[in-house]
Amino acid sequence: MTTLIHQRVALAQAGENPTVIRKLASGWVVFGDVQVLNGYCLLLPDPVVASLNEMPEEARLQFLADMAKVGDALLRVTGAARINYEILGNSDPALHVHIIPRYAAEPEEYRKGPVWFYDLAQAPRFDPQRHKALMEKIGAALDSLSGSHAN
Repeated sequence: MTTLIHQRVALAQAGENPTVIRKLASGWVVFGDVQVLNGYCLLLPDPVVASLNEMPEEARLQFLADMAKVGDALLRVTGAARINYEILGNSDPALHVHIIPRYAAEPEEYRKGPVWFYDLAQAPRFDPQRHKALMEKIGAALDSLSGSHAN
């Protein structure tokens, strides 16, 4: 089965995915297409698997460690109050995790609910020029957390 996740990973492997921030041991850190909250990222496994439960234990642990590392990087550079992690897989049945900075300044009616309650149609779209500086900061934070530069 080819999903959007498969397509995005293939583009990342070919160097043609403009949302790529870094390649980590378990996969690709990418910016979300819709920046409903500034710094919203995803971690896409490489190779793509259907679910976390289908990964061998070592790969699973690496993916979860990389997920937390992305959260640590976002906390360092965005001023977020906390990070939400969501592994859904209902629309695209391929493993991917949404890594979402949450901010104290969010409107009260949205702050305690899932990010998906925001009006996504009104949210800023990813723009490689507008988001370049933040992507570079996230990448640098990931490098410092990893002790190296993988991509």
